[in-house]
Amino acid sequence: METYGCAANKADSNIMEHLLRESGYIKTDFKEAEFIIINTCGVKQQTENKIKARLKKLYKYSLNHPHKKFIIAGCLPFIAPNYLKKIQIIFPTFSAIIDLNSIEKISEIVNVIEKGEKNLLYISNKKIDKSKYMISYPKGKITGIIQISEGCLGACTYCCVKNARGILNCYSPQNIVKTIEHQLLQGIKQIYLTSQDCSVYDFDSIQLGELIEKINNLPFQFFLRIGMLNPSFLIDNLKQLIKILRFEKVYQFLHIPIQSGSNNILKKMSRPYLIKDIINPLYQLRKQFPYLTISTDIICGFPRESEYDFYQTINFIKWLNPEILNISKFTPRPGTKAKKMDQLNNKIIKNRSMRLSSVFRNNLEVINQKWLEWQGKALLLHETAIKNQAFGRNFAYKNILIDNYTGSFGKFVDLKIIKVDGFNLYGKIIEK
Repeated sequence: METYGCAANKADSNIMEHLLRESGYIKTDFKEAEFIIINTCGVKQQTENKIKARLKKLYKYSLNHPHKKFIIAGCLPFIAPNYLKKIQIIFPTFSAIIDLNSIEKISEIVNVIEKGEKNLLYISNKKIDKSKYMISYPKGKITGIIQISEGCLGACTYCCVKNARGILNCYSPQNIVKTIEHQLLQGIKQIYLTSQDCSVYDFDSIQLGELIEKINNLPFQFFLRIGMLNPSFLIDNLKQLIKILRFEKVYQFLHIPIQSGSNNILKKMSRPYLIKDIINPLYQLRKQFPYLTISTDIICGFPRESEYDFYQTINFIKWLNPEILNISKFTPRPGTKAKKMDQLNNKIIKNRSMRLSSVFRNNLEVINQKWLEWQGKALLLHETAIKNQAFGRNFAYKNILIDNYTGSFGKFVDLKIIKVDGFNLYGKIIEK
């Protein structure tokens, strides 16, 4: 299985892998596999190009390996009305193309393909609750992912993902909590809650804060990361957000995609907030949670973005000092309103992206100095490419590296930060 894109796509792949294992199939490498599942993404042009190139390569491969069966899943075939046809043209020997609601039929689909069927299309309008699947992870797995909803309530002019994932569908809190408990019983120590917008979760009047409280109360030691929240949540639900961040097991981590520091551009994006309305909530959060890690997203070069608009974005980032900044160079996506707007020159977009990156890098020189000498617990997650170096995270989701480590992973340790280098903190385990 090859998975591209966001945490929601990874969660979909986990469900398909789980269902196939339950049906008696064995996961193996590309060379040995009879079935190859490509779980695609279409959020950015760069990602689309990468996946199309991969599909073209696999099509050529399939001509000389007719015993291999290829199933194409994920968003890309469904981000615009003509994309399903495009994928069929790129990969005419496909066995099946399935939409996001059909992943629960993956075992049935594989069975049909085994009987000789090909060029199958599985498209369903029936919304499913993806949180109900009690996934069994391979031994040693430390991080679990669970979707709490799919789709969103927004209408951003640049986004094509809604065409694939549809309107908001929230999942049962009982299922979510039960599934997380099942994962924790397997030894999972880090849970990612994901959706297109976690802030709009509402199931029978149970909102995000109540859901998080139920998860936090589970009698296990673990960290919980909340996925992306719309900035409007800061304005309308600041008290709820503060309550969430105070829960012991919740990472003090906030992914809040501002997208632009210009109200003019936010209006063109159909983002439902003004910069002035999120300044004070962000200030309050920084005040109450001095170690809070803030991650935000910025789109550089949105149609008709003036130099002044971009200057406002730079000023906002200088003020916010986010610990993580995801910069995207604007590319028009199919089926979106932004695609029909007047586009900027690619050189201007690239230049603005580089300038914003430079501002962010300069901020990083000082932003993590407050962590020097900090002591506390960290969850050790995995090895790095450097021999005997461990990677872990603390309560604020900070990257922590430990040299000369030869122990096991998936456990909490006490440590002290002895060095800061850009994104990374370097820790030393405190023996007790």
